[in-house]
Amino acid sequence: MRKSLPAFVPAPAMLLLDAIGGIEAPRGYDTIYGNNQDKLAKLLTSMTYGDIVEAQASWTKRFKSSAAGRYQFMRATLIGIAQEIPSLRGDLIFDKDLQDRLGYYLLLRRGYEKFIAGDMSILAFGKAIAQEWASFPVLAPCQGAHRAVRRGQSYYAGDGLNKALVKPERVEAILRQVLAAADAEPLVPLPKPSPAGPQPQSVPAAKPSLWAVLAQLLAKLLGARA
Repeated sequence: MRKSLPAFVPAPAMLLLDAIGGIEAPRGYDTIYGNNQDKLAKLLTSMTYGDIVEAQASWTKRFKSSAAGRYQFMRATLIGIAQEIPSLRGDLIFDKDLQDRLGYYLLLRRGYEKFIAGDMSILAFGKAIAQEWASFPVLAPCQGAHRAVRRGQSYYAGDGLNKALVKPERVEAILRQVLAAADAEPLVPLPKPSPAGPQPQSVPAAKPSLWAVLAQLLAKLLGARA
């Protein structure tokens, strides 16, 4: 089954993405790792998906990381998404809309739908987020990418580059807000399909004319006198 990029981002997921983007790249959608975006000739949001991936090849050497955009997409991540979604064209502009949809796609890969459905705990989903975004902490002790990590540490602690930038209590509060928003989100009923073929038009009943009403009254009066 071929995968596709989400057409839009639901409000509860956008709530979570806003929190992630606010920690990963407070300066917004044009951010590259280390806030080195001023060293680029063009804004990220004016470049294409293909331009970004091509440029990222030199960023690790120049800036220590290839992370780009509001959600700090790594080059390997963008290449991986393109391999999973054949319809994702390289000429798409790497603008706010595309970055939000790509961020939501990463949430879906990490179990967002299971989390919203209640089939994945806050601890488990918190760890999944920490595995995707290094600035987020794990919510319980576990084996990280490089060593055992404690609650509150980055999953990638020990790599000499990444550390958690937000407290685990804050992450838990955000995830509870996302669950509450998902529970409160109204379900929009689908429109009922119309029966096939032309439908007969109802003909409104004709209103009696003034003369017809007067005639009826006159008939009643004559009948009463008879």
